[in-house]
Amino acid sequence: MPQVRLVILDRDGVINHDSDDFIRTPAEWVPIEGSLEGIALLTRAGFTVAVATNQSGIGRGLYDHASLDAIHAKMRRAVADAGGAIDRIVYCPHAPDAGCDCRKPAPGLLRELGRHYGIDLAGMPAIGDTERDLEAARAVGARPILVLTGNGAATQRMLAERGEAVETWPNLLEAARALAGET
Repeated sequence: MPQVRLVILDRDGVINHDSDDFIRTPAEWVPIEGSLEGIALLTRAGFTVAVATNQSGIGRGLYDHASLDAIHAKMRRAVADAGGAIDRIVYCPHAPDAGCDCRKPAPGLLRELGRHYGIDLAGMPAIGDTERDLEAARAVGARPILVLTGNGAATQRMLAERGEAVETWPNLLEAARALAGET
């Protein structure tokens, strides 16, 4: 059986617009321009697309699992309508002070995906907009990729101030083009 060509995406700030007040309902979930097309491109290029996302709004009591499921159903429909597919979504429902191993930058969510697919994540692309996303990717040997949407521009500035660099693309569509060999 051939190895899965996995790409792991963060959700808020990568696929959809983020909010300091949290995305609590399907109506508040709004895709970033080009992100759905980027996922469709990855799907056509033979990648299995998975999402790993911190959702501390559950742990904070701002929304429940059913609301999150409805948001993810809307996201999956929108991706499918664009010609793509999200194979799996894993999330951390815990508040930041819970001390869990699944809240990024901890690598628990990514390890869960590796176990699910029965693969080593070494070199697998993991796309995010925050340092937490990049740290989780590095912790499992994945290929961290920063997009400048969401918090990405601020993350890039912070890394530059420390003299650090990471593979960076303007948005998910451009990152997908690079991964698909279209750049």
